[in-house]
Amino acid sequence: MSSNSVSLPFELERPIVGAPMAGGPSTPELVAAVSTAGGLGFLAGGYKSPQQLADQITATRARTRGPIGVNLFVVAANDVDENELETYRQELQQYADRYGVDVGEPIWDDDALRGKLDVVRDLRPDVVSFTFDCPDADVLHELNALGIHTAVTVTTADEALTAADRGARFLIVQGPDAGGHRATFDPAAEPGIEPLPEVIGAIRNAVDLPLIAGGGISTRDQVRAILETGAAAVQVGTALLLADEAGTNRAHRSALQDPAFTETKVTRAFTGRPARGLRNRFMDRHDPGSHAYPQIHSMTAPIRAAAAANNDLQALHLWAGTGYRATRTGPAADIVADLAPLGASGP
Repeated sequence: MSSNSVSLPFELERPIVGAPMAGGPSTPELVAAVSTAGGLGFLAGGYKSPQQLADQITATRARTRGPIGVNLFVVAANDVDENELETYRQELQQYADRYGVDVGEPIWDDDALRGKLDVVRDLRPDVVSFTFDCPDADVLHELNALGIHTAVTVTTADEALTAADRGARFLIVQGPDAGGHRATFDPAAEPGIEPLPEVIGAIRNAVDLPLIAGGGISTRDQVRAILETGAAAVQVGTALLLADEAGTNRAHRSALQDPAFTETKVTRAFTGRPARGLRNRFMDRHDPGSHAYPQIHSMTAPIRAAAAANNDLQALHLWAGTGYRATRTGPAADIVADLAPLGASGP
């Protein structure tokens, strides 16, 4: 860790944070394994009901004495172009016909944020982070007062300033090489391409908060390099997708190890929000022409589920960061230990 970094408000034996990966990979077993190994594991609250989230927090607590985090989506209301969505629905119909499913309805919802906030108030995980936007100041202040450490995922200095002004205790800085959804507050904005060290530098100049940083990090040398920029810890997601405890589906696991996939790409084709995954035909053939999230997510959801069930790797979202080639199988504890041996620089 850089000598002039700002320390996190809690201690970690290893400066590794397991990224919350919604849609299945972040299981209680994976989160507990990362935390027990000396890092901080994160449950992904996205796409779960409040009861499902509560059950996962309880299950994780039963598996580790280490700190655990919970990530929640903050989904902004949007004004969609119905004609754009209908045009995209017609494009998607070919896949629905192929799999014998219906194109999903373009529904907006806030991912049950209020109910999930009630869950974290009640069960009090050690950390709660927010993605896609920053919650109101009263939410952050209330959680802080309950002894829950609050964080907001940011991609720019302006987003960092907003989060700091509203009361976030630390920030999670996401670089352009990260797998899955970009955390940009404005879903219509094109995500930045500045290298992660530059993003960290700009944010450190803007705010005086502890930073966890990640995006494309998959080796010990990369972890060390990010710590040297002043980050207090490093967040990894793709590096854990093949862990024994991860809930990564069979199709996704096979694609990550398939030499036919040679690069990653950022696309809006699956959800309307920019997200990085293994490049496939669906990405190359479709651009929804809309940033309507979560409407496009709900439209493609039945198709993606069917593609996964049919092991159709060319029609499935295969979220992965640029470091996916270094992803390894085995126990999560071994992966974490390899990324940051005990005694390595850290908080």
